[in-house]
Amino acid sequence: VQLVESGGGLVQPGGSLRLSCAASGVRLRYQDIGWFRQAPGKEREGINCIDSDNFTRFAGDSEEGRFTLSRDEAKNSVYLQMNDLKPEDTGVYYCAMGICTESVSLHDYEIWGQGTQVTVSS
Repeated sequence: VQLVESGGGLVQPGGSLRLSCAASGVRLRYQDIGWFRQAPGKEREGINCIDSDNFTRFAGDSEEGRFTLSRDEAKNSVYLQMNDLKPEDTGVYYCAMGICTESVSLHDYEIWGQGTQVTVSS
């Protein structure tokens, strides 16, 4: 099983990006997928997750309303749409497969992608 993130890059504040998490070796439709961010000099933290019923949970308030999750079964992928990006959204973004709970805790996830860099700067 392998997860691969893509879609990161440099964007100005207020801009948007869509990150992709593509899987091989497993059908994502039946898996819980979480997204995490590791900001420079900080620990990795949970952002949100989507469960197998397509119910989404957010770890905090900062991203809710700006970030949305979706699936594409045909492409075996999960997407993180990020709008109104802020400099504090900068970091390496990871998707992971595990169990989607309210806390979006790293400890609930076993399989991780390699990450994609997002930089929000003018």
